[in-house]
Amino acid sequence: MSPYTTILTETHGRTGLIRLNRPKALNALNNTLIKELMDALAAFDADPAIGAVVLTGDERAFAAGADIKEMMDETPVSILRKDHIAPFDRIMQIKKPVIAAVSGWCLGGGNELAMSCDMIVASESAKFGQPEINLGVIPGAGGTQRLTRAVGKALAMEMVLNNRTLSAQEALQFGLVNRIVPVERYLEEALAFANEIAARAPLAVQFGKEAVNHAFESFLADGLKDERRAFYYLFASEDQKEGMRAFAEKRQAEWKGE
Repeated sequence: MSPYTTILTETHGRTGLIRLNRPKALNALNNTLIKELMDALAAFDADPAIGAVVLTGDERAFAAGADIKEMMDETPVSILRKDHIAPFDRIMQIKKPVIAAVSGWCLGGGNELAMSCDMIVASESAKFGQPEINLGVIPGAGGTQRLTRAVGKALAMEMVLNNRTLSAQEALQFGLVNRIVPVERYLEEALAFANEIAARAPLAVQFGKEAVNHAFESFLADGLKDERRAFYYLFASEDQKEGMRAFAEKRQAEWKGE
């Protein structure tokens, strides 16, 4: 019997597969899912029979964002104490390569989760975005930082400030993803890609990953702290309350700028 309730795990050769499994919520990231995901990643990382990990959702959605209903009534103090974003940092500590296999919606926390992985294989239907501005907040799990490093300042500004969504082809063009695959083959392709890497010298793969991430993440830690602080502070605003309530009530938000 699986120890998990919000994810599914499998092995394919030397690759561990983790499926986000909240289909009715488009795999929205709640606290339980994040905890189970981190536990599964740690288990695969400790397993000598596994050389790489693939993280996926389903054809409709990799993850459509964080679970807004779970955080809509938070305050700066309560959300700071819970620090539910901290687990995202642990993905970078996984020694083995983690490949995101993305189809359908990959938004908000879902896009931040995909960007926390080492590589992204996208289906032709994948759509990437950071729509937190619609909720009266900003990305808080790396969206303003990793996105800017991946696609550049101009496009990141448009995505963060004006809810620009990227198609799979645009994501490839701007360097957010590694490759695009037809929907019916995206997971198969990601698993084959992961098994190719898993067949290589394990220590060389580990140190190669660390070296590339060091180049990419240098000075990122300071930016992540600033982003997280701003994200938490916004939970003191009326606009955050209004934005998240409007989302839950399926209506247009009325912004007050306070």
